[in-house]
Amino acid sequence: MSELRERTATPVCHVVTHVHWDREWYRPFESYRARLVELVEQVCRQLDSGSLEAFHLDGQTITVRDVGDLRPDLVDEVRRHVRAGRLTIGPWHVLADNQLVSGENLVRNLLAARRHGAEIGDLTGIGYSPDAFGHPADLPRILQGFGIGTALVWRGAPPELAEFRWRSPDGSEVHAVSQRYHEAEVLWTPEGRDGRLAAFLAGEAERRPAGPWLLMNGGDHLAPRDTTGVLAEVASAVGSRVELPQSSLEAFFAAVRDSRPAPSVVDGELRRLGGPGSFLLPGTLSARVHLKQENARAERLLERIVEPLLALEQLTPATPSAAPVPDATPLDGSSVGHLRHAWELVLENAPHDSICGCSVDEVHRENSVRTDRVVQLADQLVRRALLRRGFDTRVHGAPATEAARVVVFVPPAAAGREVPVEVEVVVAPDRAVVRANAPDGTEVPIEVEDLGVRRSFEADLDLLPDSVVARVQRLRFVATGVAPGGLAVYDLRLGAFDDAGSATAAAPAGIDEEVDLGDGLQARIAADGSFSVTDAAGIRHDGLARLVDGGDRGDTYNYDPPADDRIVTAVAGDVRVRRTPVRTVVSWTATLDLPLRLDEGRDARTAESVATPVAVELAHWHGRPGLEWSARFVNSALDHRLRVHSRVRGTPSAWTSGQHFSNLARPFGPELGPLPDAANREAEIGTHPAHGYVVAGEGDRALALLLDHVSEVQGLEARPDGDAELAVTMLRSVGWLSRFDLRTRTTGAGPELPAPEAQLLRPIEARLGFLLGSDALDAFALADAADARRAGAIALQLREGTPVSAPAVGSAIEVEGAIVSALKPAEDGNGVILRVANPSPAARDAAITIAPGIDARPVRLDESPAPGELVDSSVAATGSRRVSLRLAPHATVSLRLEVAR
Repeated sequence: MSELRERTATPVCHVVTHVHWDREWYRPFESYRARLVELVEQVCRQLDSGSLEAFHLDGQTITVRDVGDLRPDLVDEVRRHVRAGRLTIGPWHVLADNQLVSGENLVRNLLAARRHGAEIGDLTGIGYSPDAFGHPADLPRILQGFGIGTALVWRGAPPELAEFRWRSPDGSEVHAVSQRYHEAEVLWTPEGRDGRLAAFLAGEAERRPAGPWLLMNGGDHLAPRDTTGVLAEVASAVGSRVELPQSSLEAFFAAVRDSRPAPSVVDGELRRLGGPGSFLLPGTLSARVHLKQENARAERLLERIVEPLLALEQLTPATPSAAPVPDATPLDGSSVGHLRHAWELVLENAPHDSICGCSVDEVHRENSVRTDRVVQLADQLVRRALLRRGFDTRVHGAPATEAARVVVFVPPAAAGREVPVEVEVVVAPDRAVVRANAPDGTEVPIEVEDLGVRRSFEADLDLLPDSVVARVQRLRFVATGVAPGGLAVYDLRLGAFDDAGSATAAAPAGIDEEVDLGDGLQARIAADGSFSVTDAAGIRHDGLARLVDGGDRGDTYNYDPPADDRIVTAVAGDVRVRRTPVRTVVSWTATLDLPLRLDEGRDARTAESVATPVAVELAHWHGRPGLEWSARFVNSALDHRLRVHSRVRGTPSAWTSGQHFSNLARPFGPELGPLPDAANREAEIGTHPAHGYVVAGEGDRALALLLDHVSEVQGLEARPDGDAELAVTMLRSVGWLSRFDLRTRTTGAGPELPAPEAQLLRPIEARLGFLLGSDALDAFALADAADARRAGAIALQLREGTPVSAPAVGSAIEVEGAIVSALKPAEDGNGVILRVANPSPAARDAAITIAPGIDARPVRLDESPAPGELVDSSVAATGSRRVSLRLAPHATVSLRLEVAR
């Protein structure tokens, strides 16, 4: 192609005929799939007839899987055209909203595409992701980890650049091309076609005068026209001024890189406002917030619990002395299919119209059901993995009367040796837990919450169903000395229920009364429902977790405040303090008098209101840094946004948030930029996605918030009457998929369809961790604390009479100085993959201790061998191998671990 350009000096416009296929959006999945089958059948017929020379079947292999479920014969046709080079597909399994899912989710997405693509043919080597609502800073790193050195992007890309070298914080780069707004209409109909094509080519010539140019001939859910015939018809209109070959993305990128191999560099995330129609749609970060919470729960279960358990099972042979459970079903089958199915369900929820919450209500009901299925499967995988290790968690038979046991699994990601644990235990109706002992026999402080008497039920393949009356109690304690990746059994002693003291009375406290939380921390609850904390150094941090509610006349895509808004803050009351050997908990009610809805003109909120009590808790686990805050209420109001504001003292200019494998600083700014007055434009709304944590402030005034899920966060600049604040969106309640009358976006972003369930008239819950002062300053320690908090620990009661070979089982690996991002079975079944990360801007020394008899080799994110060998390792007297690593800023390192033959 470059030789042709040099010989003719004629610009080349590559015409890539394609479809963008939203799996579910303004119609539910099955409605779309029926049309997808029709489209694929038509495309195959056109490729055979020559009316199409080439076609790009979007960037996702799941389209072929969906078609194959109904028409396996069409998969054969797709395979034939892919292998002939006429049809391209991939590189993703689904086109995810890559901001709202975890980094490991994106890696699993590309791994799943490779697996599905192997049955079809080669996948495209282009990082195709044009329609996501912005792009994260770590995407070039992830693409390069799969050998993909290019990216086709659109939303969020710098509008002034047609192409650029896009660089991740770790230095990974891809050659990115910014697609213009969807050009589906350019060649669509004969009427006015020549004029539309001329205007398009003129626009491309302005962006890249010498070419090559790219015309993406297609759009959302559109079957292709006779491209061969159409291009023959327009040949006379363009004459010899431009070549218009039917082409592919690979051919276009090859020409681009040949023509200009070193464009300018763009660092970090792509979240810039673009030209007309190039919307970021930032309201999707918080629309239907429960979807984000559900997704985080599913990711956490698979990434932090299930995969590590299955991986460590491969690396840790069964203890020979472990006595088998006499009546247990043999459990020798592989769990590979189960794990892949669970990830398939998670990935099905990842597309930008699914996890973003911007589809019709039917779609999001199905999203929640998929997540429920993941949780169900994850629970079964965990229990079976423990059973294979000799830990039977099926509480069956007569409930315990004198003693019980719980097994605790601390994932490798849960750094440190002090991990909060919550577990439900079942005991006889007249008994209660009165004491707990660690594996070494030392007594452990416990908190017991009685949940009452009910029927306990258990059944399995080898257990007849039972249904016995029992008392259920929730036990809390801190597990110490359990190596991350290890298992430990805690012994519980039971006593008479009347003597247990399981119900700790809560003492009343007043507004602005000082409450001793322990460890030198003092808290006060303010009249507006916020709280303040004075730390052990005497520094007071006030204005934390203030609830602020305003109107929202927007849709699932964009926040849009009423012109005559009414801001509501809370009124606090009924403060109570409960102290146990494990925690001090302050609870209070923060009542919001919420306007019921927007008025008929949609420019103000109604005078009619509904009193909404919010149950707030602030907990400090004794001996551990930080605080845990939670708020729960039932939403009964419409058309509003509720955020949690926390004051940042001093004059901070920027706030930092965690990202997939790095962190990113963003400026404080106004709540809303200037409203657009031109058509097809969007206002600057300073909210951004945050992974894991956000932090701002300096020295002893620093404040960090630890997040349960990817959250919409904004750094609000200081005003004359107040300090800067970090605002985390707790709820956006809107009733429309899209509207055409917004002030923050001057056209629709989709069809104007009602979405009443997006009002979220349901129970709402938010949780935040708080770290203050020096605890929030170290970038790595902060990311590590946020990751360990997310990983948590799991604990399950053991079945009575189950023999346990050892009270504690160590881990085959131990990581120091790095975050364990993944510990998973390898895709090819050969060993496991360990991935460690340094998500901080400073280089770090890390070490991995590997049990004897395990080999380690570096691999890429795609699990193929990486260049180089492990160096700087030593073998201890125990036979363990210690590998030292120097991790560059924001670096990740992946290893394949295999038991030596």
